[in-house]
Amino acid sequence: MNVLFACLGNICRSPMAEAMFKQMVDDAGLNGKINVDSAGTSNEEEGNGPHPGAAKTMHAHGLSTDGLISRPIIQQDFDWADYIICMDNMNKYNLQRIAPAQDRDKVHLAYEVIPGKEDQEIPDPWYTHRFEDTYNSLNETLPLWLDKITKELS
Repeated sequence: MNVLFACLGNICRSPMAEAMFKQMVDDAGLNGKINVDSAGTSNEEEGNGPHPGAAKTMHAHGLSTDGLISRPIIQQDFDWADYIICMDNMNKYNLQRIAPAQDRDKVHLAYEVIPGKEDQEIPDPWYTHRFEDTYNSLNETLPLWLDKITKELS
């Protein structure tokens, strides 16, 4: 199963989600069964590492930032991914706009797995500087994504 996290620049939310989900997959003993990556809907940050605020938050929670380099989403990502989990409605709109028709149903908002919060967004901390809030939002949603995906593996 392949999971791609996406946000605008791939320097704040999606690399944080990638690092967190990789750790969860590892802790669950699912390496090799669930593959994780991230990308951005924009190429403006291509080649950059995580935003310093995102990196600081990840390090504070014991997460590695090694190998997290911003890149834009490409057509092959739609073929590769079983799930493309994005952070806000603009990400979702842009991803569904560029996705091949048969892959549009792979695109999901992160909060989609929480009843009553399906349309909730994870705000971009590049603007808000609330990186810990981003971590907390991801920490609320990602375990439920892992449960959902793990059940599909069975």
